[in-house]
Formats: sequence, C-alpha cells, structure tokens
Amino acid sequence: MTDKVLIFGLRAEAVIGVYDWERDLRQPLEFDIEMATDVAAAAENDDLGMAIDYAAVSRRVIEEVEGSTYQLIESLAEHLAAMILREFGVGWLQLRVKKPTAVPEACGVGVLIERGDSNLSGR
Repeated sequence: MTDKVLIFGLRAEAVIGVYDWERDLRQPLEFDIEMATDVAAAAENDDLGMAIDYAAVSRRVIEEVEGSTYQLIESLAEHLAAMILREFGVGWLQLRVKKPTAVPEACGVGVLIERGDSNLSGR
C-alpha cells in the first residue's frame, strides 16, 4: 500500500519536560503525522466515512497532548502512535514530534518514530 494521509504542523501545548521549571508551564509542540491507508474506496465513493478523517485525528491528538504531563517527548510520541493505530484503524504511521523552544540555538528538537506494519508504508 502506498497511499498516505498526511497532517503537517499540527500544534498543541503541553506540560512536558524533565526540569522543574518545565513542570509549571505549557510549552508548544508541533506534530507531523503520516498514516498508511488505501484511499481508493473513499475516493471512488467520495465518502469521508471510508477515509481516515484527518480532522478527527487532529482533534484527538490535540486533546491527548493538552491533557498530558509526560517528561519525555519520546513517551508522548509512543502514547500518541499507539492511540492513533488503535482508534483510527491505521496499519502504519510515522509521527514526528517537535519541541520548538527546547534549545534556544535550534529551531527545534524532536523525535521521529514509525509504528505498525512497515509493509503498509509503501517503502
């Protein structure tokens, strides 16, 4: 399968970090999500019910992020990937989590993970 649904630059704020000062404020995070799926049936029928609803995925990710208090972005990424795979019937995904304010000398730091069946990714 080579079809993918993409979400770029999704933004949410969370309490995240290992330092004491980070536990008292909300910090911005950015997400890029790539989800493998077969879009043929949805496209043929022009039916959102047969597609991955990227608006619903976005809302759900924001809800989870804003309610989270992880120390590591790695932990948050694992949680989000498992939730998307489970709740949206995605067979494979790639998730990038960026913390833009973590290192002042960089435009951001982050993690990139892939979860699910890599045969579905088309790579």
